Parts: sequence; structure tokens; C-alpha cells
Amino acid sequence: MKISINCHSSIRIEDEKTVYFDPYKIEEETHDADVIFITHDHFDHFSVEDITKIEKEDTVYVIPECMYNLLGGENVVTMNPGDKGVVEGMDVMAIPSYNPNKPFHPKEKGYVGYLVRIGGKTVYVAGDCDRNEDNEKVRCDIAFVPAGGKYTMDYKEAAELVNLIRPELAIPTHYGDLTGEKNNGEQFAKLVDPSIRVELII
Repeated sequence: MKISINCHSSIRIEDEKTVYFDPYKIEEETHDADVIFITHDHFDHFSVEDITKIEKEDTVYVIPECMYNLLGGENVVTMNPGDKGVVEGMDVMAIPSYNPNKPFHPKEKGYVGYLVRIGGKTVYVAGDCDRNEDNEKVRCDIAFVPAGGKYTMDYKEAAELVNLIRPELAIPTHYGDLTGEKNNGEQFAKLVDPSIRVELII
């Protein structure tokens, strides 16, 4: 499995399928996306300009149900929080993604993160959220968690969540670009239990 982060929360995973999450600030036109997952409709997560650089004729899009009016149509799978399904042979579950005590990502909006089974691993992409009663229940092999603060959990809270759900591998996101300091990843890594591997890709 090959993992890269373009910036922020723009994640690419290449295995049997090439999968993107929230493509943003894509520089090259690759047109290699088998599946594009979108967590919510904010500009740094849903960028039509960047989607057009990676989509191809048969790309499948997975989006929250609340975004159907923005990207509905053929090859589009909509999911409400808690929904499960199979997309291009991959088991997918939509995890509620929200801030319990901030106004930026209210639970009632229906924004999601995703649990995706790819390459024999269960991958969790949290989306924009703080630690909450829903993501505390997640069990996965690889966890991408925001660590920039302000709009999402900060690096301390992100480390607390990771130490609770205990993935094999934790990768911090959502810092060093629009929000968060460039050293948030290093600060996160210091607080994660040593038994959990951390990779800093941003």
C-alpha cells in the first residue's frame, strides 16, 4: 500500500485501487482516481477544480448524503453517518464527523469520515472533527486524524484519540497549511503511545 498526502487532508492511497480523500491543491493532472471520497463540503475538502485533475471516465464518488445536490448523478454513492456499503470491492462505513463543542462542523450537518477496507487493512479517515463519542468507538489498522486545532482537534486531543482507539499506524493531517503549525505532527508523535507507529507525511 502506497500512502501520500498532497497537503492538509488531501490523501492518496494506492493499492489494488487508487483512492483519494478530499483532493485539494493537486498540481498534476493524473486522472488515476478509481474512487474519490469526500468528507464534507468545505472548500478545502470539496474542490471541483482538484477533482477534475484526478477523475477519469469511470471514477466512483463517495459523498455524504447532505452533498447530493452538489455532486449527485451517475457513479455517485451517498452515505449518511453510520451507513455501510461496498464500493469497488471495498467495504466502506461512514463515521459521524463533527465538533461536539464548536460551530464549524455540527453533528446535524451529516458530515462523515470513512472506514475503508483496502489492501487488507482497515483505514480510518476522520474528516474534520474533534474527539467525540462516535470516533472513540472506531477500530482500525491505520488512522488519519486531524491535528491542527481551531476547526478540528489539536495535536493533544488527536493523540488522546489515537491512544484510545489504538491503530497500528497513526498519521496526523490538517495542519501546516490553512491551520495549525508545521510542527504539530512532531508534537502529536511525542504524545502517542510508543507501541503505536506514527508516520509524518505532511
